[in-house]
Amino acid sequence: MAEKKYLTPKVKRKKKKIWGDASRVITRPYIPGGANRITKIIQRIADLPDTTVEDLLAQIMLDFSERHKDIRRVFERNLNEVRGHVPRDAVLSETKKALIGAYFTMEYSIESAALFNPSIVLHPDQGDLDEGSLRFIMSLRAIGEGHVSSIVFRSGVLDRHNTFIFDPTSDYVERPDVRLNPVYDRYLFQLKLNEMEACNEVTAHILDQLREDFTYSELKEKIGALRARPIFFEARQNQTFEIMHWLANSNYEVDFHPDHKISERVIFPVSENESSGIEDARFVQFFDDNGEVTYYATYTAYNGFTILPQLIETKDFIKFKVTTLNGKAVKNKGMALFPRKIDGSYAMLSRQDGENNHIMFSDNIHFWQESQIIQVPEFPWEFIQIGNCGSPLETDKGWIVLTHGVGPMRQYCIGAMLLDLENPAKVIARLDEPLLAPREEEREGYVPNVVYTCGAIFHNSALVIPYGMSDITSGIATVEVRELINCMRPVA
Repeated sequence: MAEKKYLTPKVKRKKKKIWGDASRVITRPYIPGGANRITKIIQRIADLPDTTVEDLLAQIMLDFSERHKDIRRVFERNLNEVRGHVPRDAVLSETKKALIGAYFTMEYSIESAALFNPSIVLHPDQGDLDEGSLRFIMSLRAIGEGHVSSIVFRSGVLDRHNTFIFDPTSDYVERPDVRLNPVYDRYLFQLKLNEMEACNEVTAHILDQLREDFTYSELKEKIGALRARPIFFEARQNQTFEIMHWLANSNYEVDFHPDHKISERVIFPVSENESSGIEDARFVQFFDDNGEVTYYATYTAYNGFTILPQLIETKDFIKFKVTTLNGKAVKNKGMALFPRKIDGSYAMLSRQDGENNHIMFSDNIHFWQESQIIQVPEFPWEFIQIGNCGSPLETDKGWIVLTHGVGPMRQYCIGAMLLDLENPAKVIARLDEPLLAPREEEREGYVPNVVYTCGAIFHNSALVIPYGMSDITSGIATVEVRELINCMRPVA
């Protein structure tokens, strides 16, 4: 008897494409050279006649004040970056201070190179909508000069016909106020240091002097005291201080202005471990046991040499908390959290080895110790590697997981599998062929021959999939959920 052939579900691609806008710029500190050069630049500005300073600043304000909502506040903030290099005897007017800030400021076009790898979740506000419509928030990976990645947002409405109506994208982009975590848990801090193989007599000495919940300033104070009066080998002390600062700086909070549009918000690299980019955030609307909703996202922090998986947490997309993910199972890229606990535990998909799909469980969302393989490359279009494409989506038949597979010529395709509802470590069905493969018009870009997504949603019986095209732009596709499941081959 011939083996049953399972069909590939019909996928509808929307005409809408989501392109980056090079005119959307943020400001960044611009610090050319070392301390000596900074001091010389400031001295040159300080020596300028007052009338020249006024004319220069007036022209800068004319050229840049309409490109940013509060450019003078930016100048003040960036003056503070170099304030320690201002000559002690310098008498500076407010105009000269603002001009110094301007010299140490640059614009950065966050989307000038690419806008891709989207994820999509329900907006926290679902009020005042037509029947059959939902409001969404879409996150995207934006890339600008130097291939630095950040997270940007779009919002809009998905109507009853699954038509996307995007809110107008603001001309402005806002960098948030950044706060290092006000309180650290000493036990968790020590666990992470131990995982980093950084625990020694120096860390023990400092941590023993801190409370169970300590602040960043208290940590700096204890490090400063030991630095001033060393009791261990100084080179070892300094290396340990650097690691402790690095860990503390990896945990921070950002606050956006609540009255500004969501498209004005950008999560740009803050800590040293993400200095070369924030990659592929996978957002999920998570429901706790008590029904409380929190939005989480896993992302990959990259410093140019190593990667570090991080976790974002928000209730409203205004205040975001960023923390490190910990444990020996926190490796590689592409972690995706399930939208609820399973049998009392958090669950997350991962790709520990860069080749296979893994799953892991934990009673603490920040610590993951063990994982197990649930899927290996099986078909030619995924022989090189497989991974997830965002958080699982729950149906009465099981958890739908979008996957990616890499085949010949490093072509990335999107596939799908179905996990058991109660035991998601068990694959119960999967597609034999890709759900989405790059079409001719989707093949050209920064990284050719790639389609990839970081998260989809259900709406009106369809799975709605925003997806990146060859690491340059994004599109949207839909597929009927029942048809998708029926086209999957059961796995024995």
